[in-house]
Amino acid sequence: MRIAIIGSGYVGLVSGACLADFGHEVTCIDKVHSKIDALRAGRMPIFEPGLEHLVERNVAAGQLTFSTELAKPASEADVVFIAVGTPSRRGDGHADLSYVYGAAREIAGALCGFTVVAIKSTVPVGTGDEVDRIIRSVNPAADFAVVSNPEFLREGAAIDDFKRPDRIVVGLAGDERARDAMAEVYRPLYLNKPPLIFTGRRTSELIKYAANAFLALKITFINEIADLCENVGANVQDVARGIGLDNRIGPKFLHAGPGYGGSCFPKDTSALVRTAQDSNAPLRLVETAVAVNDQRKRTIVRKVVSACGGNVRGKTIAILGLTFKPNTDDMREAPSLSIIQALIDLGAQVRAFDPEGMTQARTLLDSSVSYAEGPYECAEGAEALVIVTEWNQFRALDFGRLRRAMSSAVMVDLRNIYKREEILKHGFRYVNVGEGAAADLFTFAEAAE
Repeated sequence: MRIAIIGSGYVGLVSGACLADFGHEVTCIDKVHSKIDALRAGRMPIFEPGLEHLVERNVAAGQLTFSTELAKPASEADVVFIAVGTPSRRGDGHADLSYVYGAAREIAGALCGFTVVAIKSTVPVGTGDEVDRIIRSVNPAADFAVVSNPEFLREGAAIDDFKRPDRIVVGLAGDERARDAMAEVYRPLYLNKPPLIFTGRRTSELIKYAANAFLALKITFINEIADLCENVGANVQDVARGIGLDNRIGPKFLHAGPGYGGSCFPKDTSALVRTAQDSNAPLRLVETAVAVNDQRKRTIVRKVVSACGGNVRGKTIAILGLTFKPNTDDMREAPSLSIIQALIDLGAQVRAFDPEGMTQARTLLDSSVSYAEGPYECAEGAEALVIVTEWNQFRALDFGRLRRAMSSAVMVDLRNIYKREEILKHGFRYVNVGEGAAADLFTFAEAAE
């Protein structure tokens, strides 16, 4: 099939490269000339494991091309995907759909023959109806169908998620030709047998938001349980394992930490809350999760300050991990942003290291932040070391080397990647998330044995 993808950001580029790898002829389109020039030269605008090789292979095979012009690829395509950004709109939390509607207007003028317009961008309920209306108003003679086809890609594992999806959701508005076309797009996945779910278009739009909101609820829930554990002497990791073994609950997204961030959960929960309020069906649980997650960052900062004796003024704090999760360079809504800014406001000197996120971080963080070449350089002379993002290279640190480098042996592990007894025997003061005083005594006893 011939496929055009409008938007060559995270979703568009990953989707385009994977669809090309299926054997489709794909053109990824973006208005940013520098991005297209870089892609043509083999330089990726994002870090995603395996993406560079996948793009290189399919460009060489002639299956994947890049363009700044929409008209020709869209006119020749069987399916045109809209994969542009839908950031939170300033002031009210609604999704900003200006890029989606702009793409619809441009697509309308290029359509030639029956074409499926598939919305991959995360959009509120009813957006497909408006895209349909826009295309018909611009080009009344166009033969097309608008479908919803939300993405469910995890940054850091996006290629595997696309090629081995849990499910593929397609929302239709009655045209069986669109159903057949979308089935053909994903036919190469037949051997993997992912559920191909056809629903109404509005239902499909809501599935994406409901999925992200539910995962955000799980994260928020376990973070609140972590606070309770600290106050009653329990261990949140054991609690999470104990409840996660229940198949009705499951273990995923039950990892206590500094709160959710990234390109999806913050904006999608906010947009869903606004949609629900406008529809006179408020989602109180989601509203609370949003508020709790915002408060979470302040709670975490207090934990760091307390670990430093109640005062960080003039002290050097080493931050390991800046991106909102490992295996990405995405800094959008990363907890590190709020944590670092709060520490600076309290008078701390911050030095940071991240394997992939420092380029973006320099444009987002206070200019007083210094950056290191590695974790041990980051720790040099620091009063405390704070693990914010659980990159694999932080999971096997040389504690002797860290101890010699730091001026004070304090580790604040916001991702619980280490065992307390392992850190204590190297002379560190260890502060993690969701482990209370009674649990501390139990662990000390175990370590002594």
